[in-house]
Amino acid sequence: MTSNSHPQQTAVRATYMRGGTSKGVFFTRADLPATIRHDAAALDRFLLRAIGSPDPYGKHTDGMGGATSSTSKVVLVDRSERADCDVDYLFGAVAIEDPVVDWSGNCGNLSAAVGPFAIARGLVDAPANGVATVRIWQANIGKRIVAHVPMRDGEVQETGDFELDGVTFPAAEIRLEFLDPGADEEGEGGAMFPTGRRIDVLQVPGESPITATLINAGNPTIFVDAQALGLTGCELQADVNGNAALLRRCETIRAHATVAMGLAASAEEATARRPHTPKLAFVAQPAGYTASSGKPVAAGDIDLVARIFSMGKLHHAMTGTGAVAIAVAAAIPGTVVSRLFEQGARSPVRFGHPSGTLAVGAEAVEANGAWTVTKAIMSRSARRLMDGSVYVPLEIPAAKR
Repeated sequence: MTSNSHPQQTAVRATYMRGGTSKGVFFTRADLPATIRHDAAALDRFLLRAIGSPDPYGKHTDGMGGATSSTSKVVLVDRSERADCDVDYLFGAVAIEDPVVDWSGNCGNLSAAVGPFAIARGLVDAPANGVATVRIWQANIGKRIVAHVPMRDGEVQETGDFELDGVTFPAAEIRLEFLDPGADEEGEGGAMFPTGRRIDVLQVPGESPITATLINAGNPTIFVDAQALGLTGCELQADVNGNAALLRRCETIRAHATVAMGLAASAEEATARRPHTPKLAFVAQPAGYTASSGKPVAAGDIDLVARIFSMGKLHHAMTGTGAVAIAVAAAIPGTVVSRLFEQGARSPVRFGHPSGTLAVGAEAVEANGAWTVTKAIMSRSARRLMDGSVYVPLEIPAAKR
C-alpha cells in the first residue's frame, strides 16, 4: 500500500570499499543531502538507514551493512584545512541491533582505503605512476596517518600479489604509518597509559582480580592474559561467539575497564554509548593452531597469539588499531603484551590471529622514565567494490532558516 505520507527514496553517491579485513560505505560530506551535512542527529539517522540498522534479525538484509563488526561501517572523507594533512577521515561503527553510530574511535583497517578513495574522488593530487603519499587526519582520535598508495597509469593500483590473512584474494600493498599513535595528556582518556601504570588490576563484580594493561594506542585497548578469561589465545570465532555467557562476561570486563580508563562514568554507560571502544584483547605465548581458512600457523613463526573483541563479538582476524596497540604494547617493557617476551620488549612483532598472522612494528623511545611512540607501521590492502548511489528511504529534515 502506498501513500503520499511515505517519503521517496533518496539517492546519495557512495563508494563501497574493502580496507584491510573490513568493508564500509564511503562518502564525502558533499555527497550528503545539504540538510544533514552538519546535523549530527540527522546524519546518524541517515547512516543507520543506509546500513540497515537497527536490525533485530541481525542480518542487515535491508541495507548496505554486512551484519558483522567488520562490515557495519561508514566513513566520511573530505579535503582537510590542516596544513599538515590532505584529507580528514571520520569513521563510524554502526551497531547492528541498536540505533547507535559510535564515533569514539578509528578503524585501522579502513584507514587503508582512505587514501585510494581520496585519490579516486579527486580530493588529492597523485602522480601518474609510482607511489602517492596521502596525509590523513584521523578526526575521531585526532591523530595523523600517512598512507603510501601505489599508482599506475594515473589510477590507484588495486590489484597485486600482496596477501593479507583474512582477505581471500591478493591485492596491491598499501603501507600505513600511524604517527604518534599513543594518546597525549590532552587526548580523550588522558595519556598513553591513562592510569599512569603499565599494569593495572581490575576489580570486576563476580571476577577474581584481573591483571590488565590499559593503553591508548591506535584506539583505547585493554590487554589481558588469555588464561584470565579461561582461554588459550588460539580460539577462533566459532569457539567464542556462540558462548553467550562468555561474551557477557567479556563485555562486563570491558565496560569496567572503560570506567578505569576514564572513558565512561559507569559500566552501563560504556555498554550503551560506546560499544566500539575501548576494545578488549587477550594474548598468550606462541602456540600452533589452524586458522579459520584451514592454514596451519606454527608456533615458531610467531611471537605471540592475540585475539580481540569488536562490537561484542570475537573479531575474525585483527582490527587494524588492535594491531597498532599490540605493536606499541610489545615495544614497551612491563605491559601484559611485552612480558610475554624473554627480552621484555620487541619490535617489530609477528602475532597469530584467527585468520593467520600479521607483522607490525612500533618505534618507541624512553626519556626520563616516560615512553613515547613516534610511529607504528603496517601494511594492508584496499579495493573499490562499488561506486554509485545508495538509496535511502528516509525523510530528510528541512533546512533550518
